Amino acid sequence: MPKDKGCKSCDGPGYRSPSAAMLEGPREKLIYVACVHTDQNKSDVLCTVDVDPDSPDYCKIVHKLRMPYIGDELHHSGWNICSSCHGVPRKRDTLVLPCLVSDRAYFIDTTNERAPTIKKVLSPTEVHKYGVSTLHTSHCSPTGEILISTLGKSNGDATGDFLCIDSETLEVKATWTMGEKKAAFGYDFWYQPYHDTLVASEWSVPRIFKKGFSPDNSSNPTLYGRSLNFYSWNERKLKQVLNLGDDGIAPLEIRFLHDPKANVGLVGCAISSNVYKFYKMPNGEWAAKKIIQVPPKKVEGWMFPEMEGMITDILISLDDKYLYLSNWFHGDVRQYDISDMDNPKLTGQIFLGGSILSDSKVRVIGDEELSSQPNPVHVKGRRLDGSPQMLQLSLDGTRLYVTTSIFKPWDQQFYPEHVKNGSTMVKLDVDVQNGGLKLDEQFLVDFGTDKNDILLAHEMRYPGGDCTSDIWLAED
Repeated sequence: MPKDKGCKSCDGPGYRSPSAAMLEGPREKLIYVACVHTDQNKSDVLCTVDVDPDSPDYCKIVHKLRMPYIGDELHHSGWNICSSCHGVPRKRDTLVLPCLVSDRAYFIDTTNERAPTIKKVLSPTEVHKYGVSTLHTSHCSPTGEILISTLGKSNGDATGDFLCIDSETLEVKATWTMGEKKAAFGYDFWYQPYHDTLVASEWSVPRIFKKGFSPDNSSNPTLYGRSLNFYSWNERKLKQVLNLGDDGIAPLEIRFLHDPKANVGLVGCAISSNVYKFYKMPNGEWAAKKIIQVPPKKVEGWMFPEMEGMITDILISLDDKYLYLSNWFHGDVRQYDISDMDNPKLTGQIFLGGSILSDSKVRVIGDEELSSQPNPVHVKGRRLDGSPQMLQLSLDGTRLYVTTSIFKPWDQQFYPEHVKNGSTMVKLDVDVQNGGLKLDEQFLVDFGTDKNDILLAHEMRYPGGDCTSDIWLAED
C-alpha cells in the first residue's frame, strides 16, 4: 500500500509507534473481510473491498478468495508479522485465517494486495495432534512466532491455550502454555512484554456455543467463562486467574492500551453487557473494575423479559482516547472518551439495526436510555439487516467501519433476515476532537448483492495493519 503521507517510520513491518501509525500512516485503500457463506454447501470467502474514495471501484468487492473446504467459519484474522517486529527485515505479507468450526487455519499470501492467494493450509488433523481445537484470535509475536488462541480440546470440551507457529516456515511448533495449569476457557488475547504479561479472555464450551445461544446456558459458570487469565510472557505460564463473577459473564474482546508501557486495558463482557478495566497493582497482581454498564431494556415479545446489550466487539483508538463498542442485541455502536478511564464519557452513539427496532416484534416497555424504539436504517436503498458487530477504525481515527455477523448459528437464531439477505458494511465518520459518530449515507458494501454468494461479513483487516492487530513494544 503506498505510503501517501510520506511516513518515515512506516517502512515496516508495521509502524515505529502508535502515534507514528496515527499521524503518519497511510489512509486505508483496501480492506480484507473474512466472510462466512450462508449456503452450507459452499465454502467461505475472503473478500477484498476497495475503500479508496478516489477509485472507480469504491465500495466494491474487487476480489473473492474462496477457501477449498466447506464448513470452516472464518472468524478472526491476524498477520505473520506486525509492529511488534518493526525494523526486522521481513514483510507483512501473510494473513492468518483461523477457522472457528473446522479447526483449519489458512495462510494467505497478500503480495498481490488486491488478489491474495492461499499459501498454505493447516489441517484439523495437524491441529488436533496438539490436543486443541476451535481456533480464534491470531497475533504475531516479536519472538518470530504466530500465536493462535484455542478455545477447546479435540472433543469439544473447553480449555484455553495457544498454538505456536513459526512465522517463516508456518509449521506448528507446539502449544504455547507451559506447566500443568491451564485456563478453563479461551477466546481473545493481547500481550504486553514490558509487564511480562499475556492476558486472555473466555467465551464458552465449544460444543455448547456452536449450537446457538441459550440464556440458561450463559448463567451456568461451567458453560460460560467469567475470568481473565494472566500469563507470564517470558515463562509462558498461567500465573493468575481473575474471576469477574456473575457481573462479568463472557469477557470477550480484550485490549491493552496501545501505549506499550501501559499497565491497564479493557475487556467487554458480552452476556452481562459491561466493560471492565483491568490493571496491575503495586504488588504485581492484576485487578479489575467495572467502568461501563449498558442498562438492559424491559421488553415483551422476546425470549426473556429483559434484553441485555450483548457487547460483542470493542476497540481502542491508537491515541488511547476513545473506546468503541457494539451492542449486538440492542443494535447500537457507542463511542466513549476514556481519557479519564475510571469515568468514561459517552460521546457518540448510533443505531444501525438490532432487535428493538420500531417495526420488530419486540416491544420495549422500560428503557433507561431511549424515549422510543429506533427506526430501521437504510443506506443507498438497502435496509441494514442484523446488527452492528465487528468494528475497525482508520489509523487516524476518523473512520469507523462496521460489519454485521457474529457467528452463523447465532445469526440464524436472532437475525434470520440478515442470513437471508447477507451482511453489509457501513462507515461512520468520527469527530476525534469533540467526540461523535455520523453515518456516511454514501458508503455501503453489500455482501448479499450476488445471490450466488450471500455472505456474512465478520472481521476486517487493512493490508498495512490496524489498531486491533498491531501491538507495540517499549523502546527502552
